[in-house]
Amino acid sequence: MISNNTKPKKLSFISIYFLGINGVIGSGTFLLPSVIYRYMNLSAVLVLLCTALTVSLIALCYADLASRFTGLGAAWLYSYHAFGRFTGYELGIFTWFLGCCTLSAEIVALLTTMKSFLPVFDNRLVYYAAAFGLIILFAVINFFGRSLVKAVNNLSAAVKILTLLVFIIVGVFFVHGANYSPVIPAAALTGAGPFLKHFGAAFTPIFYLFTGFSFLPIAAKQMKNPEKNIPRVLVAVMVSVTILDALMMLVAIGISGHHLAGYSTPLANAFGTAIGKWGYSLIIVGMLVSIFGVAFSASFNTPSLVASLTNEHGMLPKAFGKKNKHDAPWVGILLTAALSIAFSNQSYLFLVSCTVLASFIQYVPSILAVVKFTHSNEYPTHGFKLPGRYLIPAFALLVSCYMVTNFTTETLLLGTFVALLTAAAYFFIQRDEEADKRHAQFLAALNRGKRKVTDLYFMAGHDTITMVNNSLE
Repeated sequence: MISNNTKPKKLSFISIYFLGINGVIGSGTFLLPSVIYRYMNLSAVLVLLCTALTVSLIALCYADLASRFTGLGAAWLYSYHAFGRFTGYELGIFTWFLGCCTLSAEIVALLTTMKSFLPVFDNRLVYYAAAFGLIILFAVINFFGRSLVKAVNNLSAAVKILTLLVFIIVGVFFVHGANYSPVIPAAALTGAGPFLKHFGAAFTPIFYLFTGFSFLPIAAKQMKNPEKNIPRVLVAVMVSVTILDALMMLVAIGISGHHLAGYSTPLANAFGTAIGKWGYSLIIVGMLVSIFGVAFSASFNTPSLVASLTNEHGMLPKAFGKKNKHDAPWVGILLTAALSIAFSNQSYLFLVSCTVLASFIQYVPSILAVVKFTHSNEYPTHGFKLPGRYLIPAFALLVSCYMVTNFTTETLLLGTFVALLTAAAYFFIQRDEEADKRHAQFLAALNRGKRKVTDLYFMAGHDTITMVNNSLE
């Protein structure tokens, strides 16, 4: 007979790897190749490899930090230890807010894809009912903790990897060499300015293909040996995704050529061109499972942010950190579901822009934290050491700052609004927390009988004195 006190099993290395795959390979992999090809033609493959290399530098910084800490929270936890309570709080709330945007973006992408072959989803009532139902489904699955999460996550990741492998292995037999011309658009060859413009336009959507890695360390405490496994998984995921995406782009271009730029579902259309309608259907199914997996991964990681902010350092009211018998942060799950449902009526591109902004907000302080800890050695690494000391963080910081040039005014205004709103909330939460501490100190001193009333008055405040006097009467 199993005891009710038995702790839930933690996620193994392979489960963490599949969680990482789910977090990275999503809607962008299946929807953005047409956009990437439109700006750089065959050179898009080279841009993809360059982008993957630069994002991998940032991932290595996260690997370094994950080796130093085992607590929940990832970016906010690193910033808390490096730069203080307020910075950690700001980053934590901001990341949770935009984690909800990621979940909503994948839900919108999934339902938008379904519109292409199920016209019923053109009905707005049906569309929003489906979005609501999916988000609630994720919440229910997460209520039952890691065991069910592991099963759903592993299945989803395996299906999406298999789908891409089938596309690459079968599609290579339908590649035509003539489709690899032109190598680069003629407009991009007219000067340095046009080339950089085309490069930047391709860089942004490619960058989105890799951003999901940063959410992997959030649920560190729910994993086995996180300080060793997370750095290894981050490296393994980035290598795996880079190889799959590069081969996918080569095969897609080889099958479709210049037609690729006009497809709304590029991989499905390319495979349909190669082997017929059933090929199109196969990729669509794999695509839906892939997007489902990213959404599910976000629904699992994002609530952990709420719990970690509450339980790690008491940055939110205690009720926000409550967990059920399955060790699932049920309050965080409900809050995440509610905000994600509210966002599900936004456009896919708007939600994607929020995700890219979240990446920038997370990356910069995390990279700076690596520099600080490397210099001070306050929190030594365990099982992973970043080579080159400051060299990788320096390049990673340059890449992150380059992202700023691609933000729209609307995105920057949104980021400013969220930051100011979060700062205001911090003031009120901290004020209430300090009042609670003074009240507790007052009652403890009163019970010990070691304080003068005047001392107690200044410690607890007039309202607390009045309340205690009333209770004594």
